[in-house]
Amino acid sequence: MKHRKAFALLGALAMIAAPLAASARDQIRIVGSSTVYPFATVVAEEFGRNSDFKTPIIESTGSGGGLKLFCAGVGVDHPDITNASRRIKASEVELCGSNGVDAITEVQIGYDGIVLANAKTAPKMALTLRQVFLALAKDVPSPSGELVPNPNETWKDVDPSLPDVKIEVLGPPPTSGTRDAFNELALEGGCKTFPDLAALKKTDKSKYKSICRSIREDGAYVDAGENDNLIVQKLSANPNALGVFGFSFLDQNSDTVQGSSIGGVDPTFEAISDGSYPVSRSLYFYVKNAHVESIPGIREYLAEFTSEGAIGDEGYLADRGLIPAPEETREQVRANAASLTVLELAAGN
Repeated sequence: MKHRKAFALLGALAMIAAPLAASARDQIRIVGSSTVYPFATVVAEEFGRNSDFKTPIIESTGSGGGLKLFCAGVGVDHPDITNASRRIKASEVELCGSNGVDAITEVQIGYDGIVLANAKTAPKMALTLRQVFLALAKDVPSPSGELVPNPNETWKDVDPSLPDVKIEVLGPPPTSGTRDAFNELALEGGCKTFPDLAALKKTDKSKYKSICRSIREDGAYVDAGENDNLIVQKLSANPNALGVFGFSFLDQNSDTVQGSSIGGVDPTFEAISDGSYPVSRSLYFYVKNAHVESIPGIREYLAEFTSEGAIGDEGYLADRGLIPAPEETREQVRANAASLTVLELAAGN
């Protein structure tokens, strides 16, 4: 009888302990950008080897997908950090706030360029932002000036100086920060070369964005998923196609693919660093401050990721293709991460 009571008591204690155990987590969970993923993975491995904490779990979901998961709530069922290859939007900050995620720290890790690359077995492309817009925008100006669905089927249709090859560009999906940044920097950059469209920004900003940042959906642009390495592989199999991805993937696969010049500038470490390459952007990750005290290792992970050994001019991430920010910027980033400075977006962001 006593044994039965003892077992019953143990069973009751186990039932109480189970949800308590489930409420704890001893490993950092990270989601987000496929572009930042390789950098974060290297940092996580370094962190796991050289600390008393477990190696963080990192999932590549795309910037938009990661921010959606990150902003869904506070607690062990939600990620602690999300990587992003673009800055968080005001609407995403609002989503976070509506779900109780009201203190976020932004960490800028450096810069990256977005490349339009093709296989080395094909001729290297030399493009302008205007030509990129005319090749990939959903609607483009006709010879008479009115907007029409994009009629260009080959690069030669875009400009007689370009090859008579079908336009086929493999790139990331709408959930990707690379796609967002490409739309803003490359498509909109080309769109602004048309005076009537550029003027529209002052009179109807919503319409301007809709025209200047919308990629065509008739098959010329192919949604190839979040895996940039897969895009690289597909280019080798299809020499006529171009691919859109971050510079680090070009750098790591320079034996098989080559970057197109944009506006006469090749996508190189130096050109992205000095700002002369026109399609470049900042890379970030975002920290859920409410998790810092409950999930072990977050402060230490931030210290590793923002260290000179990681993101400095001679840091191990520079060897992987990350373009370091200026030293003054890195110092400020390091200070903000250490103090968990809460992000405040300026009006209009």
